[in-house]
Amino acid sequence: MNFELLISEEAALDIEDAFRWYQMQRDGLGKDFELCLEAGLNRILRNPKHFQKKYKIVRVHFIERFPYGIHYLTEERLIKVVGVFHTARNPKSWDERIK
Repeated sequence: MNFELLISEEAALDIEDAFRWYQMQRDGLGKDFELCLEAGLNRILRNPKHFQKKYKIVRVHFIERFPYGIHYLTEERLIKVVGVFHTARNPKSWDERIK
């Protein structure tokens, strides 16, 4: 089954912030983050229901090498990424995104 991937505006900002932070730490590290994120998104697209529900209806896939999780919802053939969060971040701070 083919799925459509939708990245929310908030999630896109999360990705941009993380990219900038890693790029400031070391040149090229932001690109490494993007590659790991892309690999994670591809895994979700291949089998979106494989990853555990962590918060009510939100599933989370933790990417490799970086302490970030892709938080997403599934609706029929749509995968909606609601956030890309650092694992130390409090999930209550983004609970509004799923409403």
